[in-house]
Amino acid sequence: MSNAIRIAHGAFGRVALLDMDRGLVRHTHPHCHVLLKVSGADTEFAVGDGTARLTGEQAVLVNAWTPHAYVHRPQAERTIILALYIEPEWLSLFRGNWAASAGPGFFRAQAGAINPTITAVANELAQAMLAEPGAAHTELLGRLMVALIERFTNWRTVSPARRDADWRVRRAIDRLRENHGVAGAMDRLARECGLSRANFFRLFADGTGMAPCMFANMLRLEHAVCEIVSGERTLGEVSDELGFSVPAHFTRFFRTHTGATPSQFRHVARRLPVA
Repeated sequence: MSNAIRIAHGAFGRVALLDMDRGLVRHTHPHCHVLLKVSGADTEFAVGDGTARLTGEQAVLVNAWTPHAYVHRPQAERTIILALYIEPEWLSLFRGNWAASAGPGFFRAQAGAINPTITAVANELAQAMLAEPGAAHTELLGRLMVALIERFTNWRTVSPARRDADWRVRRAIDRLRENHGVAGAMDRLARECGLSRANFFRLFADGTGMAPCMFANMLRLEHAVCEIVSGERTLGEVSDELGFSVPAHFTRFFRTHTGATPSQFRHVARRLPVA
Protein backbone atom coordinates (compact mmCIF):
# COMPACT_ATOMS: atom_id res chain seq x y z
CA MET A 1 0.00 0.00 0.00
CA SER A 2 1.23 3.53 -0.78
CA ASN A 3 2.57 5.38 2.21
CA ALA A 4 3.09 9.06 3.10
CA ILE A 5 6.48 8.99 4.80
CA ARG A 6 6.75 12.70 5.62
CA ILE A 7 4.56 15.73 4.91
CA ALA A 8 5.69 19.31 5.51
CA HIS A 9 3.23 22.18 5.21
CA GLY A 10 3.29 25.93 5.62
CA ALA A 11 3.13 29.20 3.74
CA PHE A 12 5.08 27.53 0.93
CA GLY A 13 2.30 24.98 0.33
CA ARG A 14 3.24 21.40 1.07
CA VAL A 15 6.00 18.92 0.40
CA ALA A 16 5.42 15.18 0.62
CA LEU A 17 7.83 12.28 0.66
CA LEU A 18 5.80 9.39 -0.73
CA ASP A 19 6.41 5.65 -1.00
CA MET A 20 4.28 4.85 -4.05
CA ASP A 21 3.08 1.40 -5.06
CA ARG A 22 -0.30 2.23 -6.60
CA GLY A 23 -1.60 4.67 -9.19
CA LEU A 24 -3.45 7.92 -8.55
CA VAL A 25 -6.54 9.02 -10.43
CA ARG A 26 -6.49 11.92 -12.86
CA HIS A 27 -6.68 15.10 -10.83
CA THR A 28 -5.39 18.67 -10.64
CA HIS A 29 -3.97 21.22 -8.17
CA PRO A 30 -4.04 25.03 -7.86
CA HIS A 31 -0.24 24.96 -7.35
CA CYS A 32 2.76 24.42 -9.56
CA HIS A 33 3.65 20.80 -8.91
CA VAL A 34 7.08 19.18 -9.20
CA LEU A 35 7.88 15.49 -8.83
CA LEU A 36 11.41 14.21 -8.18
CA LYS A 37 12.49 10.60 -7.78
CA VAL A 38 14.42 9.91 -4.59
CA SER A 39 14.89 6.16 -5.03
CA GLY A 40 13.33 3.01 -6.48
CA ALA A 41 12.01 2.28 -9.93
CA ASP A 42 11.68 4.79 -12.73
CA THR A 43 8.03 5.53 -13.33
CA GLU A 44 5.73 7.87 -15.21
CA PHE A 45 2.89 10.36 -14.96
CA ALA A 46 0.16 11.19 -17.42
CA VAL A 47 0.30 15.00 -17.70
CA GLY A 48 -2.26 16.80 -19.82
CA ASP A 49 -2.50 14.87 -23.07
CA GLY A 50 0.98 13.35 -22.80
CA THR A 51 3.14 11.11 -20.64
CA ALA A 52 6.19 12.22 -18.65
CA ARG A 53 8.85 9.86 -17.32
CA LEU A 54 10.12 10.29 -13.77
CA THR A 55 13.70 9.05 -13.39
CA GLY A 56 16.81 9.87 -11.41
CA GLU A 57 17.85 12.20 -14.22
CA GLN A 58 14.48 13.75 -15.08
CA ALA A 59 11.80 15.62 -13.11
CA VAL A 60 8.10 15.78 -13.91
CA LEU A 61 6.76 19.34 -14.07
CA VAL A 62 3.03 20.01 -13.75
CA ASN A 63 1.64 23.50 -14.24
CA ALA A 64 -1.21 24.67 -12.01
CA TRP A 65 -4.64 23.40 -13.11
CA THR A 66 -3.13 20.78 -15.46
CA PRO A 67 -4.85 17.38 -15.13
CA HIS A 68 -2.41 14.59 -14.35
CA ALA A 69 -2.29 11.07 -12.92
CA TYR A 70 0.31 8.72 -11.49
CA VAL A 71 0.77 5.63 -13.66
CA HIS A 72 2.03 2.73 -11.55
CA ARG A 73 3.14 -0.61 -13.01
CA PRO A 74 1.97 -3.31 -10.55
CA GLN A 75 5.08 -5.50 -10.91
CA ALA A 76 7.55 -2.63 -10.58
CA GLU A 77 9.70 -1.87 -7.56
CA ARG A 78 8.35 0.85 -5.28
CA THR A 79 9.25 4.45 -6.05
CA ILE A 80 10.07 7.04 -3.38
CA ILE A 81 8.91 10.42 -4.71
CA LEU A 82 9.52 13.94 -3.43
CA ALA A 83 6.35 15.80 -4.41
CA LEU A 84 6.23 19.61 -4.22
CA TYR A 85 2.94 21.58 -4.23
CA ILE A 86 4.06 25.21 -4.10
CA GLU A 87 1.94 28.30 -3.40
CA PRO A 88 2.31 31.10 -5.99
CA GLU A 89 2.27 33.80 -3.31
CA TRP A 90 5.29 32.22 -1.62
CA LEU A 91 7.19 32.04 -4.89
CA SER A 92 6.40 35.69 -5.57
CA LEU A 93 8.47 36.59 -2.49
CA PHE A 94 11.56 35.43 -4.38
CA ARG A 95 10.64 37.32 -7.56
CA GLY A 96 7.35 39.11 -8.18
CA ASN A 97 6.62 37.63 -11.60
CA TRP A 98 6.91 34.08 -10.21
CA ALA A 99 3.29 34.53 -9.11
CA ALA A 100 2.70 33.39 -12.71
CA SER A 101 3.07 29.86 -11.31
CA ALA A 102 -0.64 30.16 -10.47
CA GLY A 103 -1.55 29.75 -14.13
CA PRO A 104 -0.78 27.65 -17.19
CA GLY A 105 2.46 27.89 -19.12
CA PHE A 106 4.82 28.50 -16.20
CA PHE A 107 6.95 25.42 -16.87
CA ARG A 108 8.04 25.19 -20.50
CA ALA A 109 7.58 21.41 -20.68
CA GLN A 110 6.05 18.49 -18.78
CA ALA A 111 9.45 17.04 -17.89
CA GLY A 112 13.08 18.05 -17.98
CA ALA A 113 16.60 16.82 -17.28
CA ILE A 114 17.73 17.86 -13.83
CA ASN A 115 21.22 19.20 -13.15
CA PRO A 116 23.58 18.21 -10.29
CA THR A 117 22.42 21.15 -8.16
CA ILE A 118 18.77 20.05 -8.30
CA THR A 119 19.72 16.44 -7.57
CA ALA A 120 21.88 17.40 -4.59
CA VAL A 121 19.37 19.77 -3.00
CA ALA A 122 16.42 17.41 -3.56
CA ASN A 123 18.32 14.58 -1.89
CA GLU A 124 19.36 16.88 0.94
CA LEU A 125 15.74 17.95 1.47
CA ALA A 126 14.50 14.34 1.46
CA GLN A 127 17.17 13.30 3.96
CA ALA A 128 16.45 16.30 6.18
CA MET A 129 12.73 15.46 6.22
CA LEU A 130 13.55 11.93 7.31
CA ALA A 131 16.09 13.01 9.94
CA GLU A 132 14.17 15.96 11.39
CA PRO A 133 10.41 15.37 11.16
CA GLY A 134 9.80 18.37 13.40
CA ALA A 135 11.20 20.92 10.91
CA ALA A 136 9.73 22.38 7.72
CA HIS A 137 13.14 22.91 6.00
CA THR A 138 11.94 26.05 4.24
CA GLU A 139 15.45 27.22 3.36
CA LEU A 140 16.23 23.98 1.52
CA LEU A 141 12.90 24.09 -0.28
CA GLY A 142 13.59 27.67 -1.37
CA ARG A 143 16.96 26.68 -2.81
CA LEU A 144 15.37 23.75 -4.63
CA MET A 145 12.56 25.82 -6.15
CA VAL A 146 14.95 28.55 -7.31
CA ALA A 147 17.11 25.92 -9.03
CA LEU A 148 14.05 24.31 -10.66
CA ILE A 149 12.54 27.60 -11.82
CA GLU A 150 15.81 28.91 -13.22
CA ARG A 151 16.24 25.69 -15.21
CA PHE A 152 12.70 25.00 -16.42
CA THR A 153 10.98 28.39 -16.85
CA ASN A 154 11.57 31.69 -18.59
CA TRP A 155 12.05 33.00 -15.09
CA ARG A 156 13.11 36.55 -15.93
CA THR A 157 10.18 37.31 -18.23
CA VAL A 158 7.41 34.86 -17.33
CA SER A 159 4.05 36.52 -16.80
CA PRO A 160 0.57 35.29 -15.84
CA ALA A 161 -1.32 33.48 -18.59
CA ARG A 162 -4.92 32.77 -17.73
CA ARG A 163 -7.85 31.40 -19.67
CA ASP A 164 -10.75 33.76 -20.32
CA ALA A 165 -13.76 31.79 -19.10
CA ASP A 166 -17.35 32.50 -20.15
CA TRP A 167 -19.27 34.49 -17.52
CA ARG A 168 -21.55 31.51 -16.91
CA VAL A 169 -18.53 29.34 -16.21
CA ARG A 170 -17.20 31.97 -13.80
CA ARG A 171 -20.58 31.88 -12.06
CA ALA A 172 -20.34 28.09 -11.73
CA ILE A 173 -16.78 28.36 -10.39
CA ASP A 174 -17.92 30.88 -7.77
CA ARG A 175 -20.69 28.52 -6.71
CA LEU A 176 -18.27 25.61 -6.47
CA ARG A 177 -15.76 27.65 -4.47
CA GLU A 178 -18.43 28.80 -2.03
CA ASN A 179 -19.22 25.17 -1.23
CA HIS A 180 -15.71 23.64 -1.41
CA GLY A 181 -16.67 21.81 -4.59
CA VAL A 182 -19.95 20.43 -3.24
CA ALA A 183 -22.70 21.48 -5.63
CA GLY A 184 -24.81 18.38 -6.10
CA ALA A 185 -25.50 17.08 -9.59
CA MET A 186 -23.67 18.85 -12.41
CA ASP A 187 -26.92 18.82 -14.41
CA ARG A 188 -28.47 21.11 -11.80
CA LEU A 189 -25.45 23.40 -11.78
CA ALA A 190 -25.66 23.63 -15.57
CA ARG A 191 -29.34 24.60 -15.37
CA GLU A 192 -28.57 27.24 -12.75
CA CYS A 193 -26.10 28.73 -15.25
CA GLY A 194 -28.73 28.66 -18.02
CA LEU A 195 -26.92 25.98 -20.03
CA SER A 196 -27.58 22.48 -21.24
CA ARG A 197 -25.33 19.80 -19.78
CA ALA A 198 -23.40 19.44 -23.05
CA ASN A 199 -22.82 23.20 -23.46
CA PHE A 200 -21.91 23.59 -19.81
CA PHE A 201 -19.24 20.87 -19.97
CA ARG A 202 -17.89 22.25 -23.26
CA LEU A 203 -17.67 25.85 -22.03
CA PHE A 204 -16.21 24.78 -18.69
CA ALA A 205 -13.46 22.76 -20.38
CA ASP A 206 -12.74 25.64 -22.77
CA GLY A 207 -12.42 28.07 -19.88
CA THR A 208 -10.50 25.94 -17.37
CA GLY A 209 -8.89 23.08 -19.26
CA MET A 210 -10.81 20.46 -17.30
CA ALA A 211 -14.27 19.03 -16.71
CA PRO A 212 -16.38 20.61 -13.95
CA CYS A 213 -16.31 17.36 -11.95
CA MET A 214 -12.51 17.43 -11.84
CA PHE A 215 -12.53 21.09 -10.79
CA ALA A 216 -15.02 20.27 -8.02
CA ASN A 217 -12.88 17.36 -6.84
CA MET A 218 -9.82 19.64 -6.74
CA LEU A 219 -11.67 22.05 -4.45
CA ARG A 220 -12.85 19.18 -2.24
CA LEU A 221 -9.36 17.73 -2.04
CA GLU A 222 -7.66 21.03 -1.16
CA HIS A 223 -10.27 21.79 1.51
CA ALA A 224 -9.86 18.27 2.90
CA VAL A 225 -6.06 18.67 3.05
CA CYS A 226 -6.42 22.00 4.88
CA GLU A 227 -8.83 20.53 7.43
CA ILE A 228 -6.81 17.37 7.93
CA VAL A 229 -3.55 19.24 8.42
CA SER A 230 -4.69 22.25 10.45
CA GLY A 231 -8.33 21.84 11.43
CA GLU A 232 -9.82 20.57 14.65
CA ARG A 233 -12.81 18.66 13.28
CA THR A 234 -12.96 14.89 13.09
CA LEU A 235 -12.47 13.12 9.80
CA GLY A 236 -16.13 12.12 9.89
CA GLU A 237 -17.15 15.78 10.14
CA VAL A 238 -14.89 16.68 7.22
CA SER A 239 -16.38 13.81 5.22
CA ASP A 240 -19.91 15.04 5.92
CA GLU A 241 -19.08 18.63 4.98
CA LEU A 242 -17.67 17.51 1.64
CA GLY A 243 -20.79 15.57 0.75
CA PHE A 244 -19.67 11.97 1.15
CA SER A 245 -22.50 9.67 2.16
CA VAL A 246 -20.24 7.43 4.28
CA PRO A 247 -16.68 7.96 5.60
CA ALA A 248 -15.39 5.02 3.55
CA HIS A 249 -16.18 6.93 0.35
CA PHE A 250 -14.18 9.91 1.63
CA THR A 251 -11.26 7.63 2.50
CA ARG A 252 -11.29 6.10 -0.98
CA PHE A 253 -11.51 9.54 -2.64
CA PHE A 254 -8.62 10.92 -0.59
CA ARG A 255 -6.40 7.87 -1.04
CA THR A 256 -6.86 7.72 -4.83
CA HIS A 257 -5.94 11.44 -5.08
CA THR A 258 -3.00 11.56 -2.63
CA GLY A 259 -1.76 8.01 -2.11
CA ALA A 260 -2.55 8.10 1.63
CA THR A 261 -5.68 7.70 3.73
CA PRO A 262 -6.98 10.79 5.58
CA SER A 263 -5.97 9.35 8.96
CA GLN A 264 -2.45 8.52 7.79
CA PHE A 265 -2.10 11.94 6.16
CA ARG A 266 -3.16 13.67 9.40
CA HIS A 267 -0.84 11.56 11.54
CA VAL A 268 2.20 12.20 9.33
CA ALA A 269 1.47 15.88 8.63
CA ARG A 270 0.96 16.82 12.27
CA ARG A 271 4.48 15.81 13.17
CA LEU A 272 5.52 18.99 11.38
CA PRO A 273 4.77 22.58 12.44
CA VAL A 274 3.12 25.08 10.15
CA ALA A 275 5.83 27.52 9.01
